Amino acid sequence: MADNLLIVESPSKAKTLKKYLGKDFEILASYGHVRGLVRKDGSVDVDHGFAMKYQVIPKNAKHVDAIISAAKLAQNVYLATDPDREGEAISWHLLEILHGKKALDNKLVKRVVFHEITEGAVKAAVANPRDVDSHLVNAQQARSALDYLVGFNLSPLLWRKVRSGLSAGRVQSPALRLICERENEIRAFTAQEFWTLHLDSHKGKTAFSSRLNEWRGKKLDQFDVPNESSHAEILAALQGKPASVANIEKKRKSRNPAAPFTTSTMQQEAVRKLGMTTDKTMRTAQQLYEGIALGDGTVGLITYMRTDSVALANEALGEIRDYIGQHFDAESLPANPVMFKNKSKNAQEAHEAIRPTSIFRTPESVKAYLSGEQFKLYEMIWKRTLACQMAPARFDTTSVDIAMGEGVFRATGQVLVFAGFLAVYEEDVDDAEDEDNAKLPALEVGEALPTDKLYGEQHFTQPPPRFSEASLVKALEEFGIGRPSTYASIIKTLKDREYVNLDKKRFTPTDTGEVVNKFLTEHFSQYVDYQFTSKLEDKLDEISNGERDWVPVMEEFWTGFSQQVEEKKALKRSEVTHEALDEACPKCQKQLTVRLGKRGRFIGCTGYPECDYTRDMNETAEQKAEADAEMPQVIEGRLCPLDEGQLVVKAGRYGKFIGCANYPKCKHIEPLEKPKDTGVTCPSCKLGTLSERKSRYGKLFYSCNTYPKCTYATWNPPINETCPKCQWPVLTLKTTKRKGLEKVCPQKECGYAEQVLTPEQVAAQADAADAEA
Repeated sequence: MADNLLIVESPSKAKTLKKYLGKDFEILASYGHVRGLVRKDGSVDVDHGFAMKYQVIPKNAKHVDAIISAAKLAQNVYLATDPDREGEAISWHLLEILHGKKALDNKLVKRVVFHEITEGAVKAAVANPRDVDSHLVNAQQARSALDYLVGFNLSPLLWRKVRSGLSAGRVQSPALRLICERENEIRAFTAQEFWTLHLDSHKGKTAFSSRLNEWRGKKLDQFDVPNESSHAEILAALQGKPASVANIEKKRKSRNPAAPFTTSTMQQEAVRKLGMTTDKTMRTAQQLYEGIALGDGTVGLITYMRTDSVALANEALGEIRDYIGQHFDAESLPANPVMFKNKSKNAQEAHEAIRPTSIFRTPESVKAYLSGEQFKLYEMIWKRTLACQMAPARFDTTSVDIAMGEGVFRATGQVLVFAGFLAVYEEDVDDAEDEDNAKLPALEVGEALPTDKLYGEQHFTQPPPRFSEASLVKALEEFGIGRPSTYASIIKTLKDREYVNLDKKRFTPTDTGEVVNKFLTEHFSQYVDYQFTSKLEDKLDEISNGERDWVPVMEEFWTGFSQQVEEKKALKRSEVTHEALDEACPKCQKQLTVRLGKRGRFIGCTGYPECDYTRDMNETAEQKAEADAEMPQVIEGRLCPLDEGQLVVKAGRYGKFIGCANYPKCKHIEPLEKPKDTGVTCPSCKLGTLSERKSRYGKLFYSCNTYPKCTYATWNPPINETCPKCQWPVLTLKTTKRKGLEKVCPQKECGYAEQVLTPEQVAAQADAADAEA
């Protein structure tokens, strides 16, 4: 047993570090979090200083036991969990567990922090350990307690007032609000018409286009030509008028490179450029950080991927500038390193931006050792880091004013004269308008121009775009909702809870999501308010910096929140899930409401159950009336076996079926297609026979044809043979890849099985059937 025990979070990181630290160190992984709050009410004691009840996470218990055993044998224990607030809390939890098991008596226990997994960085960190930072731990405890209190108090309220299984979260709920509010903006949007007028001309072989910029001495705004008649009037006034160059303006414009990646900007760019989800991006980045086995050993390829800093270490800056000097012309290397300022006011300056651990480790040199996604992400990080230290790109821009009658048209062009950082990397943006990069011919003031085409174009204003993953991350960051390390989990939770759908890479709220958001914004508006959420994050940052104590922050939050939860318990479910419409029911004249049902929102009558009028949300009353007026298809020669009512063909969630016309008094239903009868007598009721049917998901099963009187069913095809072991009157045929075709007893407690065909014989029969087909 080695004298030194070093504990990390992930096993892949442990393998990498073992190669750096050698036989003097035993390296074990905690496999992430080791303790969590007990998942029941009262785990945060609000009456006694918000004391928390923790328990070892069951799935990690065996890893914790291994760490305890190793710690008892070691002389020195190093806690090397991730270099962030969460990692600090995991180190503290490990420390608490080890103290509780008396595994640290008379031993050196220190915290080790490194932001890149390279041999030099790891050995330097081990040589300069520190104590666990109690401020960071308190901030993380406060975050956990806040999330717990919100979840354990709001979620049950949602279960009672909306639907069971729902959840509300401190940062998840404001994120949902963003998506719902954007959807409401789109629904409320009214398109407005406007026109633009254009002049197409040329000089020599170069054609170009210009747009009417001034009319009768006034610069045109977007809606100054509002309709076709206005556009036609201007066109008529310009027809036949000569065109000439009135003014030429040339400028030199430069564009600076983007800052190196933070967690947020990396997620945004990976969504835009690589088509990766935020969750996939973070998992892939984790792999690159923890270490990849290259030809000359395992090494971490990037620095820590959870950061909001845009700073680069001096050593890294020197290496990047060396690379630029060796591989690009002298003009591409600025005189001094390019420095960037953090936009986030609480960015942790001690951290670095996300960068390659060595810029000389080019993407092509490691491509053979990476998966496709790892390579694409590493290449993007490498290029962004290299480009951030290169000279600005330079453009020559030209604006030409063309006089024509009482109007002035403007043509613009842009030419790249020096690529600079654009030779390596260009940042993408969401929903960008195309820049006018048209090439203009050499023109002179006073020069006459031919009129190739004079025309107008009709436009309509567009609603704001729905959020993509990239633009949602950007909005979360701008509003201060959560922190970069939480964005991926926020988005994943919204999708997993089915509060949002991702359609064509854009988020739309589901009916459930909208009802939940409506409930929270109307009854807990303060706690989904963007400013409130942002200020609470600021307080957590102040706790982590030692500027504020965590308990008063918790007390301030809990006092108002708990009072509001108690007040809202008196709400009726209908107040949350029903939304009154200014429309009377066509059947009974009572008011209609929008309701939330199992299949989403629909319109129903407040007179239910006496009045059963309903219609789809997207269906008008007229369309509903027309559909109701259509005579249902009657099943001739048959009556309902329960009440002798007329049987009719109906349409349901899973297609058409036969039902009783007296529904809802009689709820008899049966499939439209007559089930295939196997001829095997039902072993349960011994009255009916087993029929082949399809489940709602298309899977075959066999059930008694007297259903619902008899509910016996089996998944496997039945045969008229008695089980020789338990005497059950039916056996079934079961086919598996491992055992082939068997006769099996459907009684689970029996377990009888007899092979009919081997797996090879089953496969041969299938091949023969395919060949015949």
